[in-house]
Amino acid sequence: MASMKSEAPEEQRAFYKSTAWQRCRSAYISYRGGLCERCMANGVATPGYIVHHKEYITMETLSDPEIALSFNNLELLCLDCHNKEHFKRKRRFVVGPGGVVSPLCTHI
Repeated sequence: MASMKSEAPEEQRAFYKSTAWQRCRSAYISYRGGLCERCMANGVATPGYIVHHKEYITMETLSDPEIALSFNNLELLCLDCHNKEHFKRKRRFVVGPGGVVSPLCTHI
């Protein structure tokens, strides 16, 4: 049976496992105080879990540090906001870490 999960190319998986990305991600989370930027813009303090690239990482931009590792291209998001960014169609739930199904937040 084919997997429904889309697989990132090996180079992208390697990037997200790299020391450079792990350090950048950790520093950015600290820089943003660990809170979702979009929720905070709406006055709601929600823990951020995902460091999102505003300009998406592609095979062409993967080696460009101004896109891949620059704070100017990053945004700390909670799972709900990240799912809204990547899955624009209306959903009533999200699948989080470990496959946990949760209702979408209603605070945004």
